[in-house]
Amino acid sequence: QVQLVESGGGLVQPGGSLRLSCAASGSIFRLYSLAWYRQAPGKQRELVAAINSGGTTRYAASVKGRFTISRDNAKNTVYLQMNSLKPEDTAVYYCNKDGGVLFPWGQGTQVTVSS
Repeated sequence: QVQLVESGGGLVQPGGSLRLSCAASGSIFRLYSLAWYRQAPGKQRELVAAINSGGTTRYAASVKGRFTISRDNAKNTVYLQMNSLKPEDTAVYYCNKDGGVLFPWGQGTQVTVSS
């Protein structure tokens, strides 16, 4: 069974940057379209960015132009580079498949944007 481990979150000031990583066990990771999701307190989990096995990406309108998703299949890792962070980006960030039957969720990584 695939296990997901997210890391790289933290406290950052508005306008700052963070790079999130998600490492997965299992070599089948490379076969799937992958995504980053986030969940803010009191809100539903939402998809932030996705990347398919060929490297094509798509983004939520709220992060387009500021966030970049990438993947390294050799390392079974997906990344999320987040620039120009805003307070409304504050949430727990998770990675998983882009739709379909999802893997078990990891613990996520907390991102807090505050001055």
